[in-house]
Formats: sequence, structure tokens, C-alpha cells
Amino acid sequence: MKAISVLGTASNVGKSWTVAALGAWLRRQGVRVAPFKAQNMSNNSFVTLEGGEIGRAQGAQATACGLRGIAEMNPILLKPAGNSTSQLVLLGQAKEHIAARDYYQHIETLWETVAETLEFWESRTDVLLLEGAGSPVELNLMHRDLVNLRPIVHLQGRWLLVADIEKGGVFAQAVGTANLMPPEARSLGLGLIVNKFRGDLSLFSTAGKYFREHLPHLPYLGTLPYRDNLQPESEDSLCREAEEGGSGAAIAWIRFPFVSNSQDSQPWQLDQGVRTVWVKSVGELRAANPRAIVLPGSKNTLADLRWLKESGLAAEIQRLAAQRVPVVGICGGYQMLGNRIVDPTGGGGEVGEESGLGLLPMVTQFEATKSVTQAQAHSDNGETWNAYEIHMGQTDFHGPLTAEERGQPLVTITRPTGDRHPEGVKFNNVWGTYLHGLFESGTLRKQLAAIAKIPGYQRGTISWTDHQQQLYDAMAVLLEEYLDLDPIRHYLEL
Repeated sequence: MKAISVLGTASNVGKSWTVAALGAWLRRQGVRVAPFKAQNMSNNSFVTLEGGEIGRAQGAQATACGLRGIAEMNPILLKPAGNSTSQLVLLGQAKEHIAARDYYQHIETLWETVAETLEFWESRTDVLLLEGAGSPVELNLMHRDLVNLRPIVHLQGRWLLVADIEKGGVFAQAVGTANLMPPEARSLGLGLIVNKFRGDLSLFSTAGKYFREHLPHLPYLGTLPYRDNLQPESEDSLCREAEEGGSGAAIAWIRFPFVSNSQDSQPWQLDQGVRTVWVKSVGELRAANPRAIVLPGSKNTLADLRWLKESGLAAEIQRLAAQRVPVVGICGGYQMLGNRIVDPTGGGGEVGEESGLGLLPMVTQFEATKSVTQAQAHSDNGETWNAYEIHMGQTDFHGPLTAEERGQPLVTITRPTGDRHPEGVKFNNVWGTYLHGLFESGTLRKQLAAIAKIPGYQRGTISWTDHQQQLYDAMAVLLEEYLDLDPIRHYLEL
């Protein structure tokens, strides 16, 4: 097995993008290739067929590589929950919430898990694409860094360095990062990529001369232009271009402090006459003049619900809902739509209980067991698509209710066990569901647009799955067009 690690000069420089693009390019060359990230910190997560939880970016990269996501692509996932704590997910299975100080006391034990997982891949793929995190040369953290240099040195593979020209100081970014690496890692450099160039590339035509002068042992592979139509799912809600888009009437998504699975908004970008806007204040919500509002997932439902009230957004959402503006809650957002949330053990982030928005006659009780499962979702007109659940709460109707007061199921789902049953609720202009990937259904998007009375709305003609495949293929073509890939070909003996 050959290994290539994609390192970055900072966070959000395009490491996840580059791994996905390289995976798609290598798949097109007929190479068996798989993605890997030793340790990920993100509340955007993906559910494997076996019921494991990994970083959403690794799930997307698996698709780009022509694979389905498995837990061994991301052995350690940390899901921030506030108060310097994160839920530890180890090889797909949720463990306890752990404080940062306590987590770092277990680095060597965790490294054993990483090393064993790297060994797992040895006979299962030709090329392992590793993704780094942040910068690999945070000098005060390098001794406990499991994700950047240690894995690629362990494998004696090669690394690529991605620098982001949008951040400014791209020469200092690249030269400083490469030269701060310890000698045993520096010698494994395979190439440098400058990313996110906007404008006339000819203005940067002499860059190679300076990179060769100051980084003589690291080949400069070229500069990638920024393409706003080639932005797949964002990793940590840092990339607004991947989350916002479109033109026309607005659907406002609430950006909670602990928002999770923000990629649920992206399928709306396939449609015309509608735009996705993320808001975090009453002023932003009113400025958007939304035709519909979505409360997405949350890693700390109680804390985000309190924030929703303190910010004034809760009252504004209740006011708009009373005016028949559609409101959709997904996962944690679904829980907030009910009458009450009770978390006696802190399984959802912290102990406590809180009154909800009262838009659905439901109560959520948090439990110790986390529900992590894939599902096939079915709309009422027969459309079928893949979705998944990640939650610790159980949401049920509250009190004796008539059939009318209970509303209608939103969809029907089939679990991997074969069980088929209704899921979610549709109550007048309020929808609630535990399904991530709900809006990958063109039918559901069209239904919501109709309820929201969005003028000029046109549903996209391509499925989200087909769109993703076309996107990854186009990313691979962009690499071929703008980069010198010969150093990669020579290392991989292609």
C-alpha cells in the first residue's frame, strides 16, 4: 500500500476538498483508493451501514473513491459539546463525553488504535489518502498530534501541502510550514499545491520561481483556481460557499452555536427560484424575509435551545410559524419544536430540562443509548433515497391527542433490519424529523416549496447522488487541468 497525506498550512485551506478530488482522480485511473483521517473534530458526521459514526468529510471522500464509508476511515471522531468537552467516538462507536485535558492523557493508547487501523488498510487498498487537520507544525501540539505527521512518518508514505492564497501570505504559509517540519517528516514531501485562486491566474505565473528558490526540495505542483460550482460538503461549517447558494426566495437555516450536519441544506442548491441563507440573529432572519425556516441538528440541544431563546430567535420563529411560515426541525431542531426536552444524564451534552418552542405536541427524553443507523426513506409518491439518524433523544407525542392533533407522518423509512415504519411528523406548516438527508428528496423539497409559496420555484432535474458523482468527477478533471501530477504518478508508479 502506498500512502499520501494531504496536509494544510491552516484550517479550511482545502484539505478535505483535495482528498476527495485526488480520490476521484485515482478511481478514474483504476486505482483502489480509500480515504483516512486518524482523528477528526467535527459535528458534521456520517453513519456507516454497520451503524458506526465517522466524520462527514470521510463519508463524502469514500463516495468520491467509489466506496461506502466504514468506521476504519476515521477511527477517532471528537464531537464538540461545549465547556471544553467533546463526545469521543471510537471506531464508529460513541463513548463518553471527555474534557480536552483528560483526552490528551490517553494519546499513546489512542495512537495504538490509529496504528492498528492503518494496518487494517494495508491489504485492502492500493493507495490510502490521509487527511491532516489544521496545521501540522503547531509546535506546542506536535508531541500529541495523531493526525498530521505521525501517521505518514509511521507509514513512510509521502505528503502534499495545500496552501490557501485567499488567506494571504501564501509564500510564508508554504515555506514556513515546510521548514518547521522535523527532518524525518520534511524528507517525505511530494509536492505543494496553492488553492482557491480567484481572478487571472497569469498574475501568479512567476510563483513557481519563488517556491523553487525557497523550497528547493518540494516540487510546486501548481495553483488551483476557485470554482464555486465545485464545492462539496463543508467539514466544520467554516465554508459558507458550500452551505449557501441559489437565488430567489430564502429558506433560512438557523446557525446554532453547536450546529451539526449543516450539509443537510445543500440539496436545495440543485433547484431554481430558491436560495439557502444561514442566520444567527433576529436581524439576519428578518433581513432574509424567509419563506421557510429550518432548525438543523445540534450537538448540544439544551444549550442551543437556550441560545435560541436568549437571542430572540425562538420568539421570532414562533411568530412566523403563527403566520403560516413553514418551520422544519431536523434531529436536534426537531426536538426543539416540541413542548419539552429532558436530559437527566447529560447524554445530549449537559444535564437539565427546558421548555421547547411548543410547535409540535411532543416531548423528548434523552437516554444513554445513541441511535446511529442508516435508513431508506420513502416519500408518499414512491421516491426512495438514502438517509440516516444520529441522536440520543427519544421524541414522542405528549398527552392524549386526536388523530388530527398528531398530524401525519413525514415519510416512511426502511431500516437495514428490514423494518419499515412511519418517521417524523407533518403538522400543518410544521415538519419534524430525525432524518439527516431529508432534502436529498426532490419530492420533499418540492412539497415544502409549495407550502412556502415560493414563486418561480423549479425542482432540479438531477438527483443529489448523481450530482455528487458529477461533482467529484469535475474536481478530478480540475486537478488534471491545473496541476503537474507527475510526481504523484511517479510515486504511485502509475
